[in-house]
Amino acid sequence: MLFCKRELFKKLSELAKTEGIHFIVEGSTLDDDKDHRPGSQAIKELGIRSPLKEVGFTKLEVRELSKALGLPTWDKPSFACLASRFPYGKRSPQRRWRWLLSQRISFSALVQAVRVRHYGNLARIEILKDEMKHLMKGSLRDEVVSHLKGVGYKYVTLDLQGFRSGSMNEVL
Repeated sequence: MLFCKRELFKKLSELAKTEGIHFIVEGSTLDDDKDHRPGSQAIKELGIRSPLKEVGFTKLEVRELSKALGLPTWDKPSFACLASRFPYGKRSPQRRWRWLLSQRISFSALVQAVRVRHYGNLARIEILKDEMKHLMKGSLRDEVVSHLKGVGYKYVTLDLQGFRSGSMNEVL
């Protein structure tokens, strides 16, 4: 994830310099300091600003203000770096390709939040607990299993703890 943020912000820095833009900002909050965030190292190294963190906002405060402003995304789950779908130190181009194909199923499943975590031949699906009943309906469950096996997974599991940001960090 450090690599992803570094590459992203390097390219943005080059563009900013060309366009005469003095600051690049991103959306970290104080809560992001409480979890393992490899990308935060790149943010510091490249001088990227984090205005929400700088003024002391938490994720809850951002959601409350967003709701008060009527923003439709106020309760939308966070999106993490795609690299967070793989165990640390276990990445390869083939795994990324398989994961990208597997993630496509999430949109046809009509669930609000989904992560397909990659563990070699095993795909671990995380969705919100309230949405598990939708996935377990026969035809949808069969479609998801068929799709994931079709892109190369041997085993397909549903994480009974449900969707949670940062679950790959639980082993750290």
